[in-house]
Amino acid sequence: MIWDPEAALKIAEFLLRIKAVRLSPDQPFTWASGWKSPIYCDNRLTLSYPDVRNHIRESFVKVIEENYPTVNMIAGVATGGIALGVLVAQEMGLPFCYVRSNSKGHGMQNRVEGKLEEGHDVVVVEDLISTGGSSLLAIEALKESGASIRGLVAIFTYGFKESEQAFSNQGVPFHTLSDYSHLLKQALNSGLISEKDLQVLQEWRLDPSLWNPESDKK
Repeated sequence: MIWDPEAALKIAEFLLRIKAVRLSPDQPFTWASGWKSPIYCDNRLTLSYPDVRNHIRESFVKVIEENYPTVNMIAGVATGGIALGVLVAQEMGLPFCYVRSNSKGHGMQNRVEGKLEEGHDVVVVEDLISTGGSSLLAIEALKESGASIRGLVAIFTYGFKESEQAFSNQGVPFHTLSDYSHLLKQALNSGLISEKDLQVLQEWRLDPSLWNPESDKK
């Protein structure tokens, strides 16, 4: 769910300006999953720009205060959500932990790093939601460690139906600062894409696993 539609355009403007999001309908990227995609997103770049980083931190704090008033701990998802989560926790004066993608292979073999106690009301911080799978696995690890998950916040989501359904099935509410629709609107308004590019980008999201960039050129 988008927190604020007007604010979503501002976040989209930031992401496009610093090239955290790149749009390339003519020369698609290949994701780790093997999907061909006209968009590539690396929100970790936001950490290198103080004005963008501060705006995101302040926006996350507002979202959390408005929607998750009982929160008493912030959790970041490795790796993109760790630094962002620390910034938010510091601003709110809350404890912080983070979730590894896999359990550590030595020592205590922790999956959750930090002092997480039974009954903590946790809000999870992510940089990006694609299918939602990695986020929900992290949430499951937090639950197994005794956390009560209030919700999740992220900078950006592609808005796939698959991810929305997955979060709904797990009963986990989430809010994002921006999304694919607002990003395309901002890109079009800024002259970064044409109406023809817009059509290709919209078609991709309908079924990214089956999208064929060659078919869109015919």
